[in-house]
Amino acid sequence: MSTDDDFIDMRSDTVTKPSEAMRDAARDADVGDDVYRDDPTVNELERRAAEAVGMEAALYTPSGTMANQIAINVHTEPGQEILLERESHVYRWELAGASALSGLQTRTIDAGDRCVPTAEQVEREVIEEDLHRPGTGLLSLENTHNYRGGVAVPKARLDAAATAAHDAGVPVHLDGARLFNASVALDTPAPSLLETVDSVTFCLSKGLGAPVGSILAGDEAFIDEARRVRKLFGGGMRQAGMIAAPGLLALENVDRLAEDHANAADLAAGLDALPGVSVPEPDTNIVVADTEAAGIEASDFVEACTDAGVGCGEFDTYTTRFTTNLGIDGEDVDDAIDRVSEVVEGLSA
Repeated sequence: MSTDDDFIDMRSDTVTKPSEAMRDAARDADVGDDVYRDDPTVNELERRAAEAVGMEAALYTPSGTMANQIAINVHTEPGQEILLERESHVYRWELAGASALSGLQTRTIDAGDRCVPTAEQVEREVIEEDLHRPGTGLLSLENTHNYRGGVAVPKARLDAAATAAHDAGVPVHLDGARLFNASVALDTPAPSLLETVDSVTFCLSKGLGAPVGSILAGDEAFIDEARRVRKLFGGGMRQAGMIAAPGLLALENVDRLAEDHANAADLAAGLDALPGVSVPEPDTNIVVADTEAAGIEASDFVEACTDAGVGCGEFDTYTTRFTTNLGIDGEDVDDAIDRVSEVVEGLSA
């Protein structure tokens, strides 16, 4: 990776750097031992995070993956199965955690461009435990959907899938790593999007710009058990107020996510105009470029873009992800399009 100061890093929105205000907040944070519930800054972050998503309670965790896996563990019993969308982050990118940590069998549903299964799919796939099969213990959904290109899933689709699961007695967890991107894109308050789910995770360390941490939210009984499981998974933290304080400031960055979305739209349009490159208009801050028509495999494309000073990530054989973020402005987008244009020309020659 280039170390030049002009490197335009769009590998992910996790690469954002904390603002000076966040650094000051970390230095000055009032702290205590969080395992004993003595850290006032963590307590305030959890209170405000729960309020932001309309849940009774919340838990601060080191990462989104840990938050998801805690939720899965609390909702289920070993030997059950979890239903997941085929390309979901929990299934694709979390190291088979549901199996390794909670003793679950995973079974996938292909929701395609909808990103969440239909009510009919959920009704068909939920099974009761019997002599031969594990019962379905949890339905896991995702919004925005990372691998499908940052799609902001409308409330009606979430509600339909969740209601079908609840009708079958199955709880629902939402991986909302970029929940507030969905909220901004859909112009729908986050609590409204979550009315029919039982728990949700969201990341402070992506578009919201905090250096560390994610939130798991649900009702009070759920979070009480989640706190115990966090300790089991090694996530009990001590003077965590030093990293929670920037998280409080991150909660104030929700509205500015619209800037990332606008930058992503401009980037997509510019890349789509390049010969042999196809880029659908993004819903949020994730831009997926398909270079198959140009005969350029993603591995070669990513390497060349990196050498040209543009960070991106390989998604599949011919697809590459660019993610706009707090560290990217309109000038960066224009520069990135110019650099990628030269890459495409060079690799197509």
